[in-house]
Amino acid sequence: MANEFDIIIVGAGINGASLALSLSRCLTPQTRIALVAPPPVPHQPEPFDPRVVALTAASQQLLQQLGLWHHIAEQRACPYHDMQVWDGEGLGHIEFSAAELGCDNLGHIVEHRVLNQALEHALTLTQVSRWEQPVTALLRTEQQRCSGVELASGETLSAALTIAADGAQSPLRQLAGFNERQWSYQQSAIVATVRCEANHDGVARQRFMRTGPLALLPLIDTPEASNGQHCSIVWSADQAFADILMALDDAAFCQTLERHFERRLGAIEHVSQRHAFALHQRHATAYVQPGLALIGDAAHSIHPLAGQGVNLGLLDVACLSDELQRAQSRGVSMAEHATLRRYERQRMGHNLTMMAAMESFKRLFGTRQPSLTLLRNRALNGVNNLPALKNLLAQQAMGLSL
Repeated sequence: MANEFDIIIVGAGINGASLALSLSRCLTPQTRIALVAPPPVPHQPEPFDPRVVALTAASQQLLQQLGLWHHIAEQRACPYHDMQVWDGEGLGHIEFSAAELGCDNLGHIVEHRVLNQALEHALTLTQVSRWEQPVTALLRTEQQRCSGVELASGETLSAALTIAADGAQSPLRQLAGFNERQWSYQQSAIVATVRCEANHDGVARQRFMRTGPLALLPLIDTPEASNGQHCSIVWSADQAFADILMALDDAAFCQTLERHFERRLGAIEHVSQRHAFALHQRHATAYVQPGLALIGDAAHSIHPLAGQGVNLGLLDVACLSDELQRAQSRGVSMAEHATLRRYERQRMGHNLTMMAAMESFKRLFGTRQPSLTLLRNRALNGVNNLPALKNLLAQQAMGLSL
């Protein structure tokens, strides 16, 4: 039948689109893949997309394997070769350098728009079937195994394996009844593009404060914007403070940002439209059910203080692609529960470790206890003076040790 597939992927964001593209490349040409998601939202005519991702070396490697990196680099991808992190409540600081690691860079700052456009273009060259309707129900067999989805139109799509890549609020995860642990950080992340007086010099900078971390990430020049003065900001702030920041006019916001960033890049000369996103931590207690798997934000959402959310999702994509390819090459059903459980075991431990680390950082830098403030400043300076340990941390953050 026309609506029968081998794999259904729900969600065409970065993770869902990457998985669809990856599977279209690594599985046999006869494999029928459906990608279910509303049509892409038209991009705003701003010079820069205010939402960016700091792609690690591991993520770049996956995008290279998918044949996307050349297109992304041609459009706009800003390499950063150094990272400066400091404690706004003390004198603690740490600096990471690509030169110390023997690398060209620590990663790339890429706008969501650039990454999504590269994925959309690549998908048009595949045989992946697109369905631009929301999912309203899961189909299950008498044994309660997922067997496909029902769309808002009433049409049904059937497949042995369905994959939820439909974001942190994941309707599919909720329909399937996955248990999850979640809480609100009582913070919002404010994102925007700013023009600074000084050149960013390809350095990513982040200041930790009690009210939340503030990062200025370098952006590459465009025909309309030159001299390396543009940065993307990610300002995670306690909700009451975030509301105040969003209510300021542009001039007052620039002055406030300049002050809180200690004028590290001189005056803040201009800010684009600001956007705020409520911050939550979520983690599904399982990633798989019979015939169903979760990836990316549908499985785990993390605080943006280290910019690891998209990178963790792309590692999910790489792992699940490898497991499904291995199963198919062995003549085993890709929906076999043992196959899905191998994916779950590999990714859940790593994701939980990263989430625990980010939670610890969040709590440590949010404390008002003088003893802990002194301890964290000494720890930052101590690690900064131990090159071997510092470089090991940098390699882990880049995904080089995975």
